[in-house]
Amino acid sequence: MVNRKIAPPIKRIEKMLLPKPKKLRLSNGLRVHIIDMGTQDVLKLQLVFSAGRPFEKKKLIAKTTARLLREGTTNFSSAAIAEQIDFYGATLSTPTNLDNSNLVFYTLKKHFETLLPLVTELLTAPTFPADELKAYIDNTKRRLQVDLTKNDVVAYRKITEFIFGKHHPYGYNSDSRAYNNVKRADLVKHFKQHYNARNCELFISGRVTDDVIRLLDQHIGQLPVGRKSRLPKFKLTEAVPEKRHISIPNSMQTAIRIGKQTIGRKHPDFAGFTVLNTILGGYFGSRLMMNIREEKGYTYNIYSTQDTMLHDACFYVSTEVGNEFTAAAIKEIYKEIDILCNDLVPEAELEMVRNYMLGNMLNMVDGPFHVADVVKTMVLNEIPFDMFDTLIGTVNTISAQEIRDLAQKYFQNQQMWEVTAG
Repeated sequence: MVNRKIAPPIKRIEKMLLPKPKKLRLSNGLRVHIIDMGTQDVLKLQLVFSAGRPFEKKKLIAKTTARLLREGTTNFSSAAIAEQIDFYGATLSTPTNLDNSNLVFYTLKKHFETLLPLVTELLTAPTFPADELKAYIDNTKRRLQVDLTKNDVVAYRKITEFIFGKHHPYGYNSDSRAYNNVKRADLVKHFKQHYNARNCELFISGRVTDDVIRLLDQHIGQLPVGRKSRLPKFKLTEAVPEKRHISIPNSMQTAIRIGKQTIGRKHPDFAGFTVLNTILGGYFGSRLMMNIREEKGYTYNIYSTQDTMLHDACFYVSTEVGNEFTAAAIKEIYKEIDILCNDLVPEAELEMVRNYMLGNMLNMVDGPFHVADVVKTMVLNEIPFDMFDTLIGTVNTISAQEIRDLAQKYFQNQQMWEVTAG
């Protein structure tokens, strides 16, 4: 009989296996990363194009081009595309981030051959219909108008603008004027320049058979070869960090963002900084949460995060509080940062953070689709696969002294931008 009053022993995770992908190239030279795992006959296809903000000639072109891919091709209207995808129970999306434009396709393996020609047509013959573009711009401008009444949205837009600069790809903000300046010809030009085989990485995961690879080469292997996009040079803002308040009339709460430019995934301190950030505000038991939510009751949610792009990164603390608690909450945020800079983290707390982070990393290698996401991150960031082992090793072995040293190195209060909106 199991005595359920006695908790099972906690065992340290010393090592976990990140399956390495198989690699091959299609007829057009497009590089394929294969994660052949799982027991279900499902597939996830991801095509990642270096076609994000750093490669734009005009603001918002990258995002708009990706969004309009599904809105019509030479042979299919937007309605016909949606109907075909829905009929076979598949999922098709074209998400973007600051660096890349993506096409993500989920399907049962038995429907892959039927649907892949449609997916390929999106990448070879989109028409970017003028009426669909107008509808997208009108709808997006309306959503933007609503978003600009939200404190947290305004605060996030401003702190990234201050950290990187209002003309930087990672720092500029959308507005109605920029959307009005988007023309169909801009989308066509952006598509022709960046949506090609040399500018793409393909990730396929699930039950990947030889037939699946043959179909990929038959269809995706016919994408134009094209040229590799060249990354333009851009500089960070040279402004000295300061405190800024954005007034939002009739607001009952104030959004707070405190942050700075920081290190990316390739930096040798990145793994240690990830542990440091988790302690400060990276999980529900973090110091910011325990102090400002649980003890003080100033907020429902508070966290700190690392936004790591391909070519830069930023760190910020984020929360929303009642207007009357703004000053007190900011004081407590800096207090927790100062404690990390001056005091050693107790071993019990550090052990809890280790277990939390290692548990999350187990989820990252649970199943083919999660593994594919990890593989994609490493490939796009040009990180060796043993970096995963390095992160596990750092989580297991980092000392309280090393954490304090990192806090002193990266948490200089005078380097922090402080934005409040409310």
